[in-house]
Amino acid sequence: MCYGYGPSRRSLLAAGLGLGAAAAVAGAAPAAAATPPHHHRKDRVPRDQISIQLWTVRDDLAQNYDATLAYLAETGYPRVELALGYFGRTAQQLRAFLDGLGLRATSSHDDISADDAALETKIANAVTLGQSYMVVPYLNSTSLDQWKSWAERMNVEAAAARAAGLRYGYHNHAHEFTTDLGGGRTPWDVLTSELDPRLVHLEIDIYWAVTGGVGRGVADPVRFTLDVIRRAPQRVLQFHVKDRDLAGDMADLGTGTIDFGRIFDKHRVMEYIVENDTPDVTPRRTSEVGYRYLRKLKY
Repeated sequence: MCYGYGPSRRSLLAAGLGLGAAAAVAGAAPAAAATPPHHHRKDRVPRDQISIQLWTVRDDLAQNYDATLAYLAETGYPRVELALGYFGRTAQQLRAFLDGLGLRATSSHDDISADDAALETKIANAVTLGQSYMVVPYLNSTSLDQWKSWAERMNVEAAAARAAGLRYGYHNHAHEFTTDLGGGRTPWDVLTSELDPRLVHLEIDIYWAVTGGVGRGVADPVRFTLDVIRRAPQRVLQFHVKDRDLAGDMADLGTGTIDFGRIFDKHRVMEYIVENDTPDVTPRRTSEVGYRYLRKLKY
């Protein structure tokens, strides 16, 4: 998905892996568990923390928005993460519609606002919808100064969001880990050093973090992902749970190669958000498979 700042997510698979094996994590230490492993028992993702990114079902939304949200509720989702606007409704109207379905729009993907007035509107809409989070979904540049400028602006937006009772986050792709901005410094280095950890959290897209690890030539991309989580000064409060097949493409949950249980066992978050940019069969099937997978997974 492209949010106006560069190529699509899928194109990053080919274009965003420029550093190669030579850019493996310098001095990588063994991943430390955010919570102790508990092999004597099995945990599950709490149902109330399961969500779905609506980009996954965008084709169905375009055909019938109301019916699509209805089948997500019927599947069992208690939450959704908004994208693509409100499809003709105001924030207040959308809140009423979702309330009627028993769904909560707890998070949204929103670009950096063009100005302060747009930021005020974005925050007001999120408050009306009852959101807890708002997340910047995508940024891309090969300019170090541009990434620093974006981080500075996100800190400003995050402070305003915090004043309104909202948490403000950033969602990764693969290129943040693989783009060389000069001297081996990556966009991820800039973001994690410049974003105020008191104000900005991270929404880690597991597929893209694993793909970034592959692009950097690491032997264990899941361990790379855990290191990304552990080393960031910012808190990781949300996961995008998206699987990866043997060819490197996105896959419905449980049909690919990523060991989600290993990740979930080491780090707990507030939301586990199902996503697949390219549903394997149909968007509805992807949503159903993803929900069942998270409900049944033990770790």
